[in-house]
Amino acid sequence: MREEPRSGCAINAAVEVLGDPWSLIVLRDMIFGGRRHFRDLLTRNDEGIASNILASRLRKLVETGLLTRDDATRGRKATYTLTEAGIQTLPVMVALGAWGLRHRPTTPELAVRARLLAEGSPRLAEELMDELRETHLGIPRENPPSPSASERLRQAYEATRAQAL
Repeated sequence: MREEPRSGCAINAAVEVLGDPWSLIVLRDMIFGGRRHFRDLLTRNDEGIASNILASRLRKLVETGLLTRDDATRGRKATYTLTEAGIQTLPVMVALGAWGLRHRPTTPELAVRARLLAEGSPRLAEELMDELRETHLGIPRENPPSPSASERLRQAYEATRAQAL
């Protein structure tokens, strides 16, 4: 993999890491779905990622510093962990989700997180990033809100899903 971007353009540098069809989906599933193992990322993916593609994207995300991977030992699965750079993709996803809500067809249950993050309190994304830092980097939060940001997003998803049934 190329170390230096093709040009000095910041947008190009980001697109070279995040611009393929699956990298942001893998990061999304880790950030919003709490998935940290290969099997969870593979089987609980709404878009149906193939195992070879997932393996390739996970490898790329580790190589580019958005994830780390602890090596699996006998009887234990490898765990992927977001780095600070990976956590900082959240505002990118919020912006992409807001754009998708405005310009692309979506379903209520799968768009609820994007809607809450785009239309809700800007503090929600910050709280989620702090929560991710605690979970993935071991940085404790001071006075965490109750319920947590991820719990509020999960509750909204489940409520929207229940209404759709």
